[in-house]
Amino acid sequence: MNPGAGPRAGDRPDDPTGVAYEQALAAQGRAPGQATADGQAPEDGQAQPYDPLKLCVYATVALLAWLFGAWAVLAFAVLGVAGYWRARRAGLTRSKCYLRDTRLVLAYLGLVALAAAAALVLPHLPR
Repeated sequence: MNPGAGPRAGDRPDDPTGVAYEQALAAQGRAPGQATADGQAPEDGQAQPYDPLKLCVYATVALLAWLFGAWAVLAFAVLGVAGYWRARRAGLTRSKCYLRDTRLVLAYLGLVALAAAAALVLPHLPR
């Protein structure tokens, strides 16, 4: 070990030329030049085209809701409540959801689940 030597190039995680940088990318599950999970350009400056995956997901969810009606709405609402409940217990208090606060998201998804359950049960009740 050379006590007078400073850090070498590539020893810092923010240095896009070194082993530490590649190890940090590997820890995130990315390769150099690959876009981040939120679609942002990678740190090495190579711009990636925007992938409108969310639009495909929205269309698929809408198709399932159209095909299966209230059953699909109930299933997605219950999955959402379970996911946000688990995330909240793990410490998530702010979401990327439009409602932001996870308590509001849980309340919204709970109301959606109740509405779907009512749509399934009410037609079968005697009048």
